Amino acid sequence: MALDAHAIDWTAPPAALVATIAAAADRRATPCGAGTMVWHGWGVRHTGRPPLVLLHGGSGSWTHWIKVIPALAQSTAVWAADLPGLGDSAMPHAPLTPATSGHVVATGARMLLPDGLPFHLLGFSFGAHVGTFAAAELGKQLATFTVCGCAALGIPHNRLEFDRERSTMTQAESDAVHRTNLGKLMIADPSRIDDLAVYVQAENIRRARFKSRAFAGTGEIADNLGRVAAPLRAIWGAGDVLATPSVEARYDILRRHHPELRTRTIADAGHWVAYEQPTAFVEAVRELAGLPAP
Repeated sequence: MALDAHAIDWTAPPAALVATIAAAADRRATPCGAGTMVWHGWGVRHTGRPPLVLLHGGSGSWTHWIKVIPALAQSTAVWAADLPGLGDSAMPHAPLTPATSGHVVATGARMLLPDGLPFHLLGFSFGAHVGTFAAAELGKQLATFTVCGCAALGIPHNRLEFDRERSTMTQAESDAVHRTNLGKLMIADPSRIDDLAVYVQAENIRRARFKSRAFAGTGEIADNLGRVAAPLRAIWGAGDVLATPSVEARYDILRRHHPELRTRTIADAGHWVAYEQPTAFVEAVRELAGLPAP
């Protein structure tokens, strides 16, 4: 079933909308721990072009990319993973670290894609952390590696306290918790925290088993980039609350090992920039990775 970006009804109930986009995907599985890692692919008939592989953020799933998948898949194959221990993917083998997950991703990508086919890798937040380990392992098979809104750069970031759901809450009360937490971290403009964002957040939190937050305070991304051969790109929301002391300071760290770094800072957007400003995000990805227009 093809995904027609122009036919998607973004006003549909969130569960139905997610189901529609998922139903248009080619669902695959690769080994992960005692089970499998799940991948969703769209536009897979765009043969001969380097595919784009998307790695979502912490406590997330492929649905972190729901607003940009339809547009990106118009001109290239897009594969959105559920990282180990998140979404529908099994937990990785111990130790439960970004490095372990990165190896699972690299192994799965090699199995999923035609042997030796170059591809673009894009990681959001914790996905960028896992992605550095995968990118180091994949070597020159990567055409580009793009990081978006990541921590783990060896400098302080804002430590946020989140509201918590309780089992006694009504659905409306639980939704209010997720709406509050989205406003604290993910989305800069409260008017953009719509029912779809709340639904995606709630479903992802419900299924999350891999706890990634503790790794954000490390310097592993900054360290690992010295092992990444692919050209580095970066996209940030200008209003990302984690980007302390500034977005530019984070770009400076990325340039230590990658002076060729190319960047795009997207105005009027917070941490979850692909959701809050999807059109600008798609344009940035296409430009930085050299993807064809539809």
